[in-house]
Amino acid sequence: MVLRKLGTGLVFLSGAVVGGLALAFLVVYFRPELLVRTRSIAAPVVAPAATALPPETAPAASTASEPAPDARPRAVVERSFADAVHRAAPAVVNIYTARVVTEQVQPNSFEQLFGGFGPRYEQHVQRALGSGVIVDDAGHIVTNNHVIANATVIRVRLADGRSADAKVVGRDPDTDLAVLTIKLDKVPVMTLGRSDRLQVGDEVLAIGNPLGLQQSVTHGIVSATDRKQLGLATFENFIQTDAAINEGNSGGALIDAAGELVGINTAVIAKNSDATGVEGIGFAIPVNLVRGVMREILAHGHVVRGWSGIEASDFTDEQAAQYRLARGGVVITRLYANGPAANAGLRAGDILLAVNGHTLRNAQDGLTQLASATPGTTVKLRFQRGTEVREVDCKVVQRPNQV
Repeated sequence: MVLRKLGTGLVFLSGAVVGGLALAFLVVYFRPELLVRTRSIAAPVVAPAATALPPETAPAASTASEPAPDARPRAVVERSFADAVHRAAPAVVNIYTARVVTEQVQPNSFEQLFGGFGPRYEQHVQRALGSGVIVDDAGHIVTNNHVIANATVIRVRLADGRSADAKVVGRDPDTDLAVLTIKLDKVPVMTLGRSDRLQVGDEVLAIGNPLGLQQSVTHGIVSATDRKQLGLATFENFIQTDAAINEGNSGGALIDAAGELVGINTAVIAKNSDATGVEGIGFAIPVNLVRGVMREILAHGHVVRGWSGIEASDFTDEQAAQYRLARGGVVITRLYANGPAANAGLRAGDILLAVNGHTLRNAQDGLTQLASATPGTTVKLRFQRGTEVREVDCKVVQRPNQV
């Protein structure tokens, strides 16, 4: 009985299998795409164990919403500033200078023993290096004034290997800028950007000749803008950056991610200064200031600025009390005799409040406001003397040449 039932079941099962296979054959024959589609969904791709990726590059466990490993954002995989450097670097030049230095020689033992000998001096040639930026087709180069100051020989070498002697068109020690010129054909030119659009956190690159290493590029960000009162120049408005700037970088280019000039590298706080161990604090002159200085030098050979004969300093209220002043602020510390301000009635100890209605933030702000006035014009100076606030007209003259 059991065998009969089992045999009957086998017969039924065999019939079902045969029927199913026949149905499957018909489906595949008339709809072959169903077989392909089913295989593409059901058959997983298994990577051989021998080709497994190392832990740091292996993709995370996949989910329906995750992209394939090769579809990572290009900004992450291919981030580079090579294009910016390619556009800008050819216009950055190396500057080699030589100057004759005269030094007093210490007397030798014979001279010390017998005396009666006057001081002796010796001269030697001092060589230095720096960087510069070609800013137009005429071969004008902007660099730092301290790079070429007192130099008897200035030699420029381009990135393409060409070199030439350079002549000084004009210098501006008040901003530590200078303009040179070279006579070479088809020189590369740097595109000038806009430093007023820079924001803290923007990426920048410094290109120059640090320690004689030509065409060196360092990377960083804008750490601060409008840095003043650093004691580096008379008129200061520096970009602070943590891009590495070393000896030889002075006069080189600070560029943005698009390869446009945004500043001229000028100085770095040295590790052997009072700020021991300081790193990543460099300064560049913003290109907007460079434009104005360059335009004045090319037009006049120097920068034309207004001058009133005032020297001022910032005083705290505590310091002012020591000098019996009403309060702190921008205090006039000295007036040039027969200068415009002295002739207008100002005195040392007066507190300068405003220039042409512009309230002064500090002494350097006052100096800048007066320097920006056109020589021959009149400015209104508001000041405090004791408890009385006064206002006078002061005629501005051309600032004496500081070169």
